Amino acid sequence: MIDDSSNKATPRCSNLYVLGGRQRRLLLKKEEEWNLYEAAIILEIDLESGSVKTLVEYKTPLEASAGENSSSVFKSGTLIGDRLYACTSTELLVFQLPQFQVVKYISIPCFNDVHHVAPGSDGSLLVANTGLDMVVKLTAEGDVLRYWNVLGEDPWSLFSSERDYRKVDSTKPHRSHPNFVFELEGEIWVTRFRQRDAICLSDPHKRIEIAIESPHDGLVTEDRIYFTTVDGRVVIVDRNSLRIEMVVDLKEIDGQGCILGWCRGILPLDDRCCWIGFTRVRKTQLHENVLWVKKLLHDGVTERPTHITLYDLVDRKSLREINLETHGMNVVFSMFPANCSPGN
Repeated sequence: MIDDSSNKATPRCSNLYVLGGRQRRLLLKKEEEWNLYEAAIILEIDLESGSVKTLVEYKTPLEASAGENSSSVFKSGTLIGDRLYACTSTELLVFQLPQFQVVKYISIPCFNDVHHVAPGSDGSLLVANTGLDMVVKLTAEGDVLRYWNVLGEDPWSLFSSERDYRKVDSTKPHRSHPNFVFELEGEIWVTRFRQRDAICLSDPHKRIEIAIESPHDGLVTEDRIYFTTVDGRVVIVDRNSLRIEMVVDLKEIDGQGCILGWCRGILPLDDRCCWIGFTRVRKTQLHENVLWVKKLLHDGVTERPTHITLYDLVDRKSLREINLETHGMNVVFSMFPANCSPGN
């Protein structure tokens, strides 16, 4: 697929914000997730001119990290009006747009491998605290209102409420690995990577099964919920019935002869077109229990760079691709619209 920066992707949105991180140059071959990325970055991509600029480059301070070489990455966030809610593994940052001024900063001892933050409908902050297999509900000032263990257990049965987990490199292996929180009719939901589903925390009997692979995302629109799976599929669920209405395998569209990457991050533009993010699969992941990668490995297979692609999910075709590695981004988590026309 050609990196086509000359054509307009869609008249509805002329610019994109992309959240992720830049990989450090390693002297050793060992690549651990918790020390792989040297800076969290936010790019702005002008879809009409093809220009890309770095809006934010950020490093987690030592007091909120396990050490000087700890990774700094912006993971999944939420854009509401002129506020961008972003997170690193141990921090929440709220940016005021378009200046990207930090107007709120929260870091508390239980944060470890945070994957997503979203504002709740009641003014709270909802956090997927992945390293402790929990969701944390905070006040806007950062005071904890509630902890949920996503397996329905005591949140502190395996962890200590007295420990500062920001100083712990990793708590892997995770039993569940929750990675995205969202609300439906005032109820809090979370995706569970290991269980391949999304569950309602207030009523665990409410569940969306995503059995085909492990999910990321959980983006709610007017009548749909969009999930990605790590092996490169989009799962669209009816938000009223909670039933899957469509599964699109992106590998069948433009993944022949290659590994598209770790699929994570989705931005629906309308009922048919979505931007999707892919992060290059690291060599160490090939030796981990990543079965979907092992299934794709064969002679002649190539690895795609970290990139985002615009897909038409109805006609099952790719419309445009942007290589992010050429702009200093090696891992991607979220994409958001900027400079959109009214009503979009």
